[in-house]
Amino acid sequence: MLILNAFRGFCMALADSVPGVSGGTIAFLLGFYDKFIGSLNKLISGTKDERRDSIKFLIKLFIGWIIGFLGAMLVLSEIFESHIYIVSALFFGLTLFAIPLVIYEERNAMKGHVVCIPFMIAGIALVIGISMISKTLGGGGIVFEGFNIGIMLFTFIAGMVAISAMVLPGISGSTILLAFGVYLPTTNAISEILKFESFKAVPYLCALALGIIAGIILVIKFVDKALKSYRPQSMYTIIGLMIGSLYAICQGPSTLESTDGSALEPLSLTMVMNEPFLIMPFVAGGAVLAILEFLRYIMEKKEKQQLAVEA
Repeated sequence: MLILNAFRGFCMALADSVPGVSGGTIAFLLGFYDKFIGSLNKLISGTKDERRDSIKFLIKLFIGWIIGFLGAMLVLSEIFESHIYIVSALFFGLTLFAIPLVIYEERNAMKGHVVCIPFMIAGIALVIGISMISKTLGGGGIVFEGFNIGIMLFTFIAGMVAISAMVLPGISGSTILLAFGVYLPTTNAISEILKFESFKAVPYLCALALGIIAGIILVIKFVDKALKSYRPQSMYTIIGLMIGSLYAICQGPSTLESTDGSALEPLSLTMVMNEPFLIMPFVAGGAVLAILEFLRYIMEKKEKQQLAVEA
């Protein structure tokens, strides 16, 4: 089970590291989302035995997650800056193709609950609203220079909101960081630290980490309760968040500058359809989901076999 759960964590990290589909979506598609959320909740408020079991499970996930995250950070900042449209097209496709998969998986919970459509609209509006005001909040990109209590507080809030999104099977926490203008500076800062080039952003990364911890404590019990007691409303909201994240992904390139100093154009459907090199990563997003679904089938089969042997 160590290798299985470490691989699950690795896949979550790859999703969490880039704007697009969240690690929660990967957990959902690989079939262990409820266990993941339940373990986080029990870690905070469970019994001694429940906490012990949760820690064992989460440590296995974390081993794979940290390997995937650190590996991604070593290469992401350069790839994201030099190939922003290719990366955006890939995760636009990944997110777009994930939406019908999530709807299919939750069809029983969503069926007959069209009255919950306003929850979906609210999810869409939330993400688009964050993206639209990102430049006002600092969306042009935070600069981690010197000590600035305002930027540290802003970074703390961004981390808290991002982790809240990251645990949901919908919008990526990285997309939230991108909307807040914190994503690229954070990936650059982590890359510099891992390469021992600069440590000037350590205070701000600490603020981000504290925001993440605060977000987990504040939101995880609410998410667990919502998924168990208000499943239809939760799933419609999640679908809305995923649809809204498509807009956030398209706006991603506009947070970067071209060689002449002007902002890059947002990714558009016309751009994707007219550029062959963008169509390929877009389609590859669907291929990635197909692979994840196949891996889920294999994992569930092995897990059932192992449980049968232990019984």
